[in-house]
Amino acid sequence: MIVEIVTTGTELLLGQIVNTNAPYLAQQMNKLGFNVLYQTTVGDNRERMTHVLEHALSRADIVITSGGLGPTQGDITKEVTALILNRSLYLHEPSKNKIKCFFAERHANMSESNLRQAMVPEGSIILSNERGTAPGIILENNNKIIINLPGPPNELSFMFEHSVVPYLNNKYGMQGSIISKVLRTYGIGESALEDKIKDLIINQTNPTIALLARMGEVVIRITAKGKNELEAQKLIDSVLQKIVSRVGEYIFDTDDNSMEVVAGRELIKNNLSLALAESCTGGLITSRLTDVPGSSSYICGSIVCYSNDVKVQELNIPHEVILKYGAVSNETATAMANSIRRKFKTDIGIGVTGIAGPGGGTAQKPVGLVYIAIDGPIGLRCHSYHFIGQRTDIKFRASQAALDILRCYIHDLTS
Repeated sequence: MIVEIVTTGTELLLGQIVNTNAPYLAQQMNKLGFNVLYQTTVGDNRERMTHVLEHALSRADIVITSGGLGPTQGDITKEVTALILNRSLYLHEPSKNKIKCFFAERHANMSESNLRQAMVPEGSIILSNERGTAPGIILENNNKIIINLPGPPNELSFMFEHSVVPYLNNKYGMQGSIISKVLRTYGIGESALEDKIKDLIINQTNPTIALLARMGEVVIRITAKGKNELEAQKLIDSVLQKIVSRVGEYIFDTDDNSMEVVAGRELIKNNLSLALAESCTGGLITSRLTDVPGSSSYICGSIVCYSNDVKVQELNIPHEVILKYGAVSNETATAMANSIRRKFKTDIGIGVTGIAGPGGGTAQKPVGLVYIAIDGPIGLRCHSYHFIGQRTDIKFRASQAALDILRCYIHDLTS
């Protein structure tokens, strides 16, 4: 069964709100075994919405819409759906009464326009809205189905799980299971990664393999469809082993966890504590690590030592080191890592210094030059990088590299 998801609302096209309904519906339909092959977003315009829905019905068996079921003149999804299927609208009394009760229970005045939400196309299957006022509808027409769901995510998800899923299971039975495995890699580019597994990609059938470049990493997604989740997982495992054997050194997680989650997990697993001295990253590494619940068990503290004075006064970096080698140097970074470790009495210390730009670079030390040092039980190490991009890009890439250095250091420490 082919599915198209149509999200409606001019606010989506203007970027005023983030479209969370489309990924939610795609994930849920894939779990049920349906093939979501198309996603479309259209504004609150009758002509364009008519064209989009007619086109969707021409290529999909099931069309699911979100949004446009509200009380205003701009909420037209249900009306357009009725029009293209040649259905008249009528006032659905149970929905009308529910809307009136909704306002009465809240001691709020109800505008007559709210009753527009109770107007439904003839022959509809009505989906009660237990989180709001607008009912959803299902319309069957010539072996095609349109499902109109409300736009607010909490209303949509509740209605989908409690009404749409039972309907689909009852009508179609089990469609199988579509699941994905996400491998996150660091330290290799998208094209280089593809070269290592190109034959697997070219010869893919089921499972399928896709590469997605993200800031500071490349993701490998393996997707399989089986009669059930166990069969789909076995298909994934057969390909997963081949990929790991070729590029395992670059894979930092096989369960779609971020680098900060993985690094924190290793710190907890090995009962290690950490302190950080950050200059060019401005506390970003600490922020990412402390975004993870439970990080207080391994993060002891950090210092944003942006100025040279703070490096000298708070970390006791010899002023002569900065004068001789510069604030952005191997020597300063290693001194920062060693000093922060001693200051907070932790197992591991990290020091980061660099030039995030856009100014401040020279021919010898260009914008994007970053030194990352780590100090711990197996000694001091320092790595240099030359990142490209805007200021925020360089800061994020530096934080990603620092977390990977931490992860690898712990691996070497414990192996």
